[in-house]
Amino acid sequence: MNKEKIYILLESQIDETDFNNFKKTIENIRSKIPQNKKAPNQNDLSFVIEDLDQILSSKTLDRAKYYLKRTLKALTKVKTNKINDINLNRWKNYQDIITDSLWLIGKRDKTGAHNGAYWGNFVPQIPNQLIKRYTKKNDWVLDTFLGSGTTLIECKRLGRNGVGVELLSKVVKLAKENIDKENNPYEIKTEIIKGDSTSINFKEEIEKLKTKNFQLVIMHPPYWDIIKFSKNKKDLSNTKTQKEFLKNFGEIVDGVTPVLQKGRYLAVVIGDKYSNGEWIPLAFNTMQEVLNRGYKLKSTIVKNFDETKGKMKQKELWRYRALAGGFYIFKHEYIFIF
Repeated sequence: MNKEKIYILLESQIDETDFNNFKKTIENIRSKIPQNKKAPNQNDLSFVIEDLDQILSSKTLDRAKYYLKRTLKALTKVKTNKINDINLNRWKNYQDIITDSLWLIGKRDKTGAHNGAYWGNFVPQIPNQLIKRYTKKNDWVLDTFLGSGTTLIECKRLGRNGVGVELLSKVVKLAKENIDKENNPYEIKTEIIKGDSTSINFKEEIEKLKTKNFQLVIMHPPYWDIIKFSKNKKDLSNTKTQKEFLKNFGEIVDGVTPVLQKGRYLAVVIGDKYSNGEWIPLAFNTMQEVLNRGYKLKSTIVKNFDETKGKMKQKELWRYRALAGGFYIFKHEYIFIF
């Protein structure tokens, strides 16, 4: 039974005055709707079954018709906001979108062009969630630390145009190879800019793309003094002090702010560090750099992670160090939404 047929049958009950006949008809309609055993998505009709169950549990005909009218609306009308394509009339269908501030993500997505081989890239589920939540199809997404291309791969999958900045030539090559492997069903544009995010003129770059601004900026900087990604002095992982790291990061925020559309979102993905017996709140200090530039914090998300490539083979050693040193092993990072 398709959506149009369901609508016609349900609409016929608007003027029904006998509650028993009303319920029998609703039960009959419900029995003919195929159930999706997988999680609900934007296209299936599983949400109708849940709505019909609510109608059938109503104690009065008036209340049942109230729910019926709401279901009819969900079947025919699309209600979205200015920042994404989520149909709020069918919000129950978006079970894949996380709305809690604690993200417990299991295995990283390794489908398609995602391989997780690059040391330092973040799990694809992060840009996937951010893009679906904060952009519409054909919007523009900027990743200031592209790495192996994770964000632009997700842009291709979700129908968003994407631009990524990467400092290192060998990583640019890897990113291009990865992105090219992914299909482009929506025929969107992806561009890689080789350069230093602290000095790039983003206004000039966006003019080349023949668009006015970006609708989402994602920033996942290499952590200060943890993993050395290169010997390049412009690489944030090589900054000598936290003060220098924060200064350089702040300059990037200054650079992207003029090209981020007013009212749209900036996301920062970062964790803390432990050094010389001290837990350094690098994430919150980085967050403050954004706040210092007039942004307002919308949400703080805590995301789990298990082992990094650096700690994977040293799990027991790190447990010993934690017991001896009185600290706790990092199992989380932050996603700040501004």
